[in-house]
Amino acid sequence: TTDEKQTFTMNFGPQHPATHGTLHLILELDGERVVHCAPQLGYLHTGFEKLGEHRSLNQFVALSDRLNYMSPLANNVGLVYAAEQMLDVEPTPRCVAIRVVLAELSRIADHIVCCGLAGMDLGAFSVMLWSFEERERLYDIFEAVTGTRLTTSYTRVGGLARDVHDGFIPQVREMLVRIPQLVKEVEFMLGRNRIFTDRTHGVGVLTREQCEAYGVTGPVARAAGLEYDVRRAFPYYGYDQLDWEVVVSTDADCYARFQVRLAEILESCKIIRQVIDAFPDGPVNVDDPKIVLPPKEDVYTKMESLIHHFKLIMEGHGLKLPRGKEFYAATETSNGELGYFLSGDGSMHPLRIRVRAPSFYNYQPLNEMVCGNTLSDILAVLSTLNVIAGELDR
Repeated sequence: TTDEKQTFTMNFGPQHPATHGTLHLILELDGERVVHCAPQLGYLHTGFEKLGEHRSLNQFVALSDRLNYMSPLANNVGLVYAAEQMLDVEPTPRCVAIRVVLAELSRIADHIVCCGLAGMDLGAFSVMLWSFEERERLYDIFEAVTGTRLTTSYTRVGGLARDVHDGFIPQVREMLVRIPQLVKEVEFMLGRNRIFTDRTHGVGVLTREQCEAYGVTGPVARAAGLEYDVRRAFPYYGYDQLDWEVVVSTDADCYARFQVRLAEILESCKIIRQVIDAFPDGPVNVDDPKIVLPPKEDVYTKMESLIHHFKLIMEGHGLKLPRGKEFYAATETSNGELGYFLSGDGSMHPLRIRVRAPSFYNYQPLNEMVCGNTLSDILAVLSTLNVIAGELDR
C-alpha cells in the first residue's frame, strides 16, 4: 500500500575511505535515516592468538605491535606486564619508568591522530595535518629508543630490549611543551567550528548503562560518565602514586568523546612530567639469567652465559608458564582495557593466549549509536570510536 513504510539495504564499506577496507556495515535505511546497522567482522583476521600458542612470550611481543598499530608500545607493555605478573617477575624501577613514559606517549600519539582524523572525516583537513605533524615528532622519540617508528617490539619479559639514550629526557621535555599547545589549537579550530559541533553534539549517544552492558571501556565509556580506568581501578607501575585525574563527561555523544581524548592528552603530559622529574638510574633488566638473555659479548666469551642463552632460546628456561595456571591481567591503553589471558602447560609457549582487545567491545554497540541518525552521522560515530581493525579482528 502507499502508506506502508519501505526500507532498503545498503553496504557501507569495506571499500570506503572511512572504513579503511576492513569495516563492513550492513545498513537498513529509510531514506537517509538508519533503521538498523549490522557490523561485520573478519576482513583483517590474522590469527594472533593462535599464532601465540607456537611462540614464546618474547616472540609474541612482535605480534602485539600489530594489534593497535596506532599505539604499539602500549600493547608491548600490556603483554609483558601480564606475563611478569604470572611468572612473579618484578621489573626494575628504571624499566617501569621507561615503560610508563613510552605508554603515555603512545596514548598521546593515538589520541591526537584520532582527534585529527575526526576533524578530517567531517571536513576539517588542516587539523589532521597538524596532528600528524606532532605524531611524527613522537615517532622520532620512539625511533631513537626502539630503532623503529611503528612496529616497536621493545619490551621483554623482565625488562626492555635496550636502555634509552642520553637525549631521551630532553626529547620528551620538548614534546611536553609542544603537545599542550597543539591541544589548544585543536580545541580552538574544532570547538568553535559550526559544522563540526553541529555534526557531533547529540550524535552517536551511548549511555553509561549501555557501556556497562556491552563492556565498553576507555574514553568512550568515560565520555558517558563511567569513571573506570584500569590505571586507577587496578593500579600498576605506580600510577596510584602519581597526581592525575580520570577525565569524565556525561554528554555521551561524539563531541564528548572528542573532548575526553583531548583532556586525557593533558593528563598524560602530567604523568610523564612527574615520572621524568624523578627518573631513576640503574639497570633496565632484572638480574636473573634464567629470565633475561645475557649480553651478547658474554655469550661469545663465557661458557655460563652461552648455556643460559641456549636454554632461554631453546627451552624457555625461567620463562616456562606453569602447568594448569591461568592468569589475566590488564592495562589501560588509548581505547580502554587491554587484557591478556594466559594459560600454561609447563612449556615456553602458552597453551592458550587470549587478547581482550578494547576495540572489539567498543564496536559492538554501533547499532545503538547510529540507529535513528542519518547515514552521514555514521562517519562521526566511527571516527570518535577510534576502532582499530588490528585489535578488532585479531
